[in-house]
Amino acid sequence: MKLTDASGTSSSQDGRQCIYLRDWGVLARRETRLHRLQAVWGLVSSLQHSHEFLTSMAVTNLTYRPQFQLLGLMDGTDSHPLLFLLFLSIYLLNALGNLSMVVLVRSDGALCSPMYYFLGHLSLVDVCFTTVTVPRLLATLLHPGQALSFQACFAQMYFFVALGITESYLLAAMSYDRAVAVCRPLHYGVVMTPWRCFVLVAASWAVSHLHSLLHTLLISALSYPLSAPVRHFFCDMTVMLNLATSDTTVAETAIFSEGLAVVLTPLLLVSLSYARILVAVLGMRTTGGRHRVFSTCGAHLVVVALFFGSVLSVYFRPSSAYSARYDRMASVVYAVVTPTLNPFIYSLRNKEVKGALKRSFRWRAAPQDE
Repeated sequence: MKLTDASGTSSSQDGRQCIYLRDWGVLARRETRLHRLQAVWGLVSSLQHSHEFLTSMAVTNLTYRPQFQLLGLMDGTDSHPLLFLLFLSIYLLNALGNLSMVVLVRSDGALCSPMYYFLGHLSLVDVCFTTVTVPRLLATLLHPGQALSFQACFAQMYFFVALGITESYLLAAMSYDRAVAVCRPLHYGVVMTPWRCFVLVAASWAVSHLHSLLHTLLISALSYPLSAPVRHFFCDMTVMLNLATSDTTVAETAIFSEGLAVVLTPLLLVSLSYARILVAVLGMRTTGGRHRVFSTCGAHLVVVALFFGSVLSVYFRPSSAYSARYDRMASVVYAVVTPTLNPFIYSLRNKEVKGALKRSFRWRAAPQDE
């Protein structure tokens, strides 16, 4: 009986101990699960707070984008009605001359050579090039300090750079065309085929837009004050780099490396083409042939010198030598004056263009006479 009692007592104690251990294990597992749930909940809460923070920052960046004030061509807050009339006249003259050239090249069958094919595209680029900047220039001449949004500013920069580089490559293509015409006149039709002309024009547009996209993305990623005065009549790259409050090393390096290669390539092509033309002219025995070549290529050379000279003086100099007044004056030369002169320089001394203009006027006047 004692043994039985003893065993019964010990077995009951073992049973209670097992129940205790089992309950303790259940409680431990519940506590572990509770800690895990708390940890997961804390992680979810932190992620939620992070998401709310990022969302608020994104909304803040979208809401408080920097806004720029274009101060225009002249310093100060006074309006300049005489300059407004002057630049308005220049812009209308530009649109009239370039659009007339585009219509003539498209409509007149006599102007079907590669030279006029390039000239038609150059005229189209010129009228778009001035349209990007001159309307804002006219507005700032009457009301300085025009407000410009972040998106509008960099859209203007993109198209300005793209059209400017396109013009430089079209000038290079035209100089190549003139070199082939002077140096290899018998093989001109074989070399300057319609397909080659198309490839030259398409490459000019493609390279310029890729170049502009790269620089616009680099410069637009910089930090700017919420309200920044732009001492220019458009959002230019050099001006925006000087306005940036963050590090501009990467953007400046890209401009001076990739940009230098893109801009100097057409200038090098123009130089090589005119070097070949000069050698061919020096080898001519007749003065009539030399005069004809100089009259044909001289106008193009003047346009090239004005355009590339002003561009290089603005964009390829150290930032320490930056001058807002000089940049504005030089920008007027290659952004307003040169595109306006192009159609008149190429057409007024060209007999074929004059003949196309006369035929166009006669065709328009004929129905009225009848």
